[in-house]
Amino acid sequence: MSFFFDSFVAACRLAWALDPELLTIVRVSLTVSCVATVFAAVVGIPAGFTIAHGRLPGKRIIITLLNTLLALPTVVIGLFVYVFISRRGIFGPLDLLYTQEAMIIGQFILIVPLITALTIAAISRVDERYRKTAKTLGADTWQTALVVLREGRFGIGAAVISAFGRVISEIGISMMLGGNIKGFTRTMTTAMALEYDKGSFTLAVALGLVLMAISLAINVLFNLVQGRSSR
Repeated sequence: MSFFFDSFVAACRLAWALDPELLTIVRVSLTVSCVATVFAAVVGIPAGFTIAHGRLPGKRIIITLLNTLLALPTVVIGLFVYVFISRRGIFGPLDLLYTQEAMIIGQFILIVPLITALTIAAISRVDERYRKTAKTLGADTWQTALVVLREGRFGIGAAVISAFGRVISEIGISMMLGGNIKGFTRTMTTAMALEYDKGSFTLAVALGLVLMAISLAINVLFNLVQGRSSR
């Protein structure tokens, strides 16, 4: 018990002192996760809106496939992307392996289905009368779409927040595609795993505290968005 307490105190001091290595790891994690979330939102939100709002053939099959992809393990995605970007892969000449770009690609693939599926759920909950009223008032297709998006904006915002929380805490993709390179591709989760293997718990606990603080902030924001959307 004293060992845990000592590690916890040392970790708090490390975080409070704004240790440079700690800050670098946090910066890499936030950069990669934020970029992946932005790109996934740019693709996932329009895709989710199109599937929910449009009349696509095989719509139920697409939704079922998206829901299946939500449970896809991160190591499977890491392996899939690795096959394409390794030196013997199709995109090997681009030298993407063990870079932040590779991690972003993997995380993008991880959360696009999540944002798309949650956007579909958010748009599906919008009352059909909003669309009919907009059409009655002379709105064109784009204006009607904007009305529907506006009504479902809180649910869509919750989808993006949830996706960010998913990627900031994942480890499989970051480890397999980033290589856990110090100062370049080492994230909070991969650094915690490394420090655990080394038997050095101070930095691992400090990173755990930072990750928990970020997760708490994400959950608070998520609950606020959900609360506003349920009004």
